[in-house]
Amino acid sequence: MNLEDLYRLLRNGHIEAQGIIDTVPDPLLVLDRNLCVRSASRAFFATFNVDRDETIGQHLYELGNGQWDIPELRRLLEEVIPRSTAVVDYEVEHDLPSIGRRTMLVSAHRLFHPDNNSRTLLLSIVDATERRQLEAEKDVLLGELRHRMKNLLGLVQAIARQTKASDRTGEEYRDAFLGRFNALVQAHNAAYSQEGEADLHEVLQRTLKPYSEGSLGVLVEPGQSVSLASKQIMPLSLIVHELATNAIYGALSTPSGQVRVRWEVEEASAPSVRLVWEESGGPSVTPPSSFGFGTQLIEFAVSRELAGRVELNDAPCGLVVEIVAPLGSVS
Repeated sequence: MNLEDLYRLLRNGHIEAQGIIDTVPDPLLVLDRNLCVRSASRAFFATFNVDRDETIGQHLYELGNGQWDIPELRRLLEEVIPRSTAVVDYEVEHDLPSIGRRTMLVSAHRLFHPDNNSRTLLLSIVDATERRQLEAEKDVLLGELRHRMKNLLGLVQAIARQTKASDRTGEEYRDAFLGRFNALVQAHNAAYSQEGEADLHEVLQRTLKPYSEGSLGVLVEPGQSVSLASKQIMPLSLIVHELATNAIYGALSTPSGQVRVRWEVEEASAPSVRLVWEESGGPSVTPPSSFGFGTQLIEFAVSRELAGRVELNDAPCGLVVEIVAPLGSVS
């Protein structure tokens, strides 16, 4: 074998080794014992937006005008690696001038050598920024789901405890409880099957449909188009159902009784909607001696869920309820 053959053999070996490095999909660096870059993969250049000329032969901490001089990475290479032959998925978070803040999983392995005295390092860098963001979003969603489930189960428990049982048969109690419970189910279905906003008139018509058939007189008057945020649909549906259920024992208990529902948009410092529930033609009304669960439910839903205010007036001609709530998203 002459020198030309030896050169050709070495060159082919180098090309093959570089081809293997470039085939690895994640960014990869080969560092010598002084942490200078001997080789880098195509993925490294593409991911971190750097050139080969400014990378090969440079000290790791000097790459990209010092953007790789990262305290966590220094600790890994200078303290952890000397005591271990490999470190896998060491998390490093840093602001890189060319691509912004990134979360990277760094794995370092000493290059295998038959005499086991290699000081060359293979440094694999996985950009886990999007993965970590998705994990954080998932944690937030799970936390919100647990919170909503806790509130929902608490509300069902409260409905069961507060639905009046005295002076009622088991069937009457069942119907009263299931009425409220079904309203809760329908409100959840409406809120979570609805993508984005919903029209106020459609929400009212859907919720009040069971009370508008036959001789029952619930009239939803046409009004200005109002878009409800998704978070407003469920509490408003619950409120309207509760009012309609109470009206069965009030205005809707007589043939001449009627409920009229209307609304208007108020333009003040911030747009809001004023919803009026007005009963008439029912039996004479006397103010209650105490607030029932229905009243507490309405007041809670308006103040906490709609960020609004409510007035309930037991007028001689029937109950009048006014709800004022801001339009748009509700926190």
